[in-house]
Amino acid sequence: MAEMMRAMVIRQTGGPEVFEPAEVPVPMPTGHQVLVKIAATSVNPIDCKVRSGAVALLPPYPAILHGDLSGTVAACGPEATRFREGDSVFGFVGWTGGEGGALAEYAVCDERLLARAPKSLPLEHAAMLPVGALTAYAALQRKVQVKPGVLVLVHGGAGGVGHYAIQLAKAFGASVAATVGTEEHEAVARTCGADWVIRHDLHSVTEYVQAIAGGRGFDIVFDTAGGANLARSFEATRPGGSIVTSAARVTMDLTPMHAKGLNLLVVFLLLPVLTGEGREDLGKDLEMLATMVDEGRLRPVVFPRSFTLDEIADAHRLLESGRHYGKILVSMS
Repeated sequence: MAEMMRAMVIRQTGGPEVFEPAEVPVPMPTGHQVLVKIAATSVNPIDCKVRSGAVALLPPYPAILHGDLSGTVAACGPEATRFREGDSVFGFVGWTGGEGGALAEYAVCDERLLARAPKSLPLEHAAMLPVGALTAYAALQRKVQVKPGVLVLVHGGAGGVGHYAIQLAKAFGASVAATVGTEEHEAVARTCGADWVIRHDLHSVTEYVQAIAGGRGFDIVFDTAGGANLARSFEATRPGGSIVTSAARVTMDLTPMHAKGLNLLVVFLLLPVLTGEGREDLGKDLEMLATMVDEGRLRPVVFPRSFTLDEIADAHRLLESGRHYGKILVSMS
């Protein structure tokens, strides 16, 4: 009889209340997969959108969700060569492609989507790096190349992606401004190293572009809010500058973008997970992030309240409420 494990599953889409506990078989790794005993996962907006049905990326029911994870390699598939049993790792489980999900005691993962966990972080905290930090890294290095001397604006500087973007842009030598909406979030952005922190509820785009960028605009704007906020990004970017966003699902008039000759670039981090193409690049970028963490240039901001696997519904409610900052930890212990 197959060994069983605890998991939180959904049998239909809907609100956080659709999560339910279940006993399911421990998956066995095949090919280039490894079996990971999961230490922790974290909550990302995509997790909530899949759970609610807003994004149609569900694995078969009963579905185990979540992609971020950290943990220990428990077994290796016959063709897996990158890791050994006992290695501490972090990265993704490709839950949309038949590889299960991270809301369980174990998951099988494509070894290309993992890297050795940073030595200077608690293993649980490494679970908060993959989606958030990799999205920021993809935006600031793979879509545009942030270099010393450039002026960067990060919209949503206290969020799960934005707080990493501030740190990475600073590590790459940029001067960084960040927008936030509360005093608490202002403190988070300053802790991450922002040179200027802007309360978007108190200052207009015209005001902060004049005060920080001399009225000309920012060289690069990373818009983690996206949607209707892209109009503000068009206004804040200098002529010929670049906007990168991780939230481009919007219908809007691009005339202001055309008038300034702007570049608009989109990060969809899960595309390699979904298509299978470019998974090696994600693994290499995870290795780079682990190095930056151990060099002291990158750290997750951990929201003070953490959750257990059985409390996953409450973790989703917190993220959807908008009353959080940084990353929300969900521990298996």
